[in-house]
Amino acid sequence: MFGLLNINMNLLQITTYSPSDTTVAMEGGQDSVSVLDLLMNGGWAMIPIFLLSLVAVYIFVERLMTIKRAAKTPNQFIDKIKTLVLNGDISGARLLCSQTDTPVAKMIEKGISRIGSPLKNIEVSIENVGKIEIYKLEKNLSLMATISGAAPMIGFLGTVTGMIKAFISIAQEEGSVSPKLLSAGIYEAMITTAAGLFVGILAYLMYNYLVTQVQKVIHKMEYNSIDFIDLLQEPN
Repeated sequence: MFGLLNINMNLLQITTYSPSDTTVAMEGGQDSVSVLDLLMNGGWAMIPIFLLSLVAVYIFVERLMTIKRAAKTPNQFIDKIKTLVLNGDISGARLLCSQTDTPVAKMIEKGISRIGSPLKNIEVSIENVGKIEIYKLEKNLSLMATISGAAPMIGFLGTVTGMIKAFISIAQEEGSVSPKLLSAGIYEAMITTAAGLFVGILAYLMYNYLVTQVQKVIHKMEYNSIDFIDLLQEPN
């Protein structure tokens, strides 16, 4: 009995299905929103978030290339410097440093130029050059950190303004509130939040990666400067 009833219900559904339902289904499939459409509907907050993302990517690529160049100290560079200094070829050691465009080479070159001065003065001169080189390596990293915090805040601000617009539309609506009207303001607000968080998280990860790479270069600078100072303290 129940089996026949189910068969009859299925037949009824088949006979009542019309071509207009197919059209509606196709239109429903065409209503799928792409990521680009979502971003375009995010409101005014998407403009500064997009600009911040471009700045963050530019800083990351530019700093990464600079740090990679700074970390490329030639093999046996310090050994060659030691050999030249111990042999009394100071001009040759300075020439080798000038031909190597790295923070380590610039620090060693400054130390070589101060040979003959008190050891304390040599250490101070090397340290001062090191501070300048570290400042160059860390250039714009503070801006990257600012972007990692500012992008989510702008996204939250866009969320608040989107919700305000939604509630204003609700207040101006007479009678029952349309779900479509309410959802439009809400999804606009959520888009800005998601975009701001995405850019902020990406900038935060890139910032920490760059800081780690800078620390590695700094450790190499410290190691080589100490090695050079030890060379000057060796007995002739």
